[in-house]
Amino acid sequence: MRKLILAVALAAAVTPAHAESTSDLLHRQTQELFDAVSNGDPKVWDKYLDTTVAFLDENGVLADRKATVDQVVPLPKGISGTITIVNWIDRDLGDTHVTTFDSDEREDFHGQKLHSIYRATGVWRKTADGWKLIAMQSLAVQQDPPAVTLPPAALADYVGEYEAAPDLHYTMTLADGELTGVATGGKPSPQKVELKDVLFVPGQPRSRKIFVRDAQGHVTGYLSRREGRDVVWTKVK
Repeated sequence: MRKLILAVALAAAVTPAHAESTSDLLHRQTQELFDAVSNGDPKVWDKYLDTTVAFLDENGVLADRKATVDQVVPLPKGISGTITIVNWIDRDLGDTHVTTFDSDEREDFHGQKLHSIYRATGVWRKTADGWKLIAMQSLAVQQDPPAVTLPPAALADYVGEYEAAPDLHYTMTLADGELTGVATGGKPSPQKVELKDVLFVPGQPRSRKIFVRDAQGHVTGYLSRREGRDVVWTKVK
């Protein structure tokens, strides 16, 4: 009996009560990578990146292993911050795991507080040297800009009917100090002002309406801008 008790005790001493799952390990390693960005420590990236890694950043730039590691440098003076991995999802495919997550970035930029969120997908492969990152793609999560308040007289400049094609019209109305717009066959939506002559629809941060004026300052139409491309709308009423 004493030998049995001793054997159980020895087994408990060498076996952790809660072994780290692969998902937890990859979550931890991913957090280490982004901590290293904040700390400017390339050694962590050198440790976890596979030799064949393809890294596509939020600017659409594709980098190999060397270029990715070389980008990890100390932050400039006056800039600091943290990046926290949240909304972690792991898909177990055996020796390969596909992860998706948000990196929640809080930055102090010379005393001003900034908050950004990036959505990423990472692919990890099991190797003889541990789990290595073989691919990652990151996208900036779009957010609505701060809205400003303009006097009713200024908002009234945008009221009217606009045309992009003979069968495509957009009507802007003003009631109780709030602008509302509706396209042909569409549903009305609130319009907020980012700054004078630049409007946006809450929840649609990828798009803007940029109003155009003539030499006398009268609104003649607007540009519906999305991803840097414009659809021209002309004021007809």
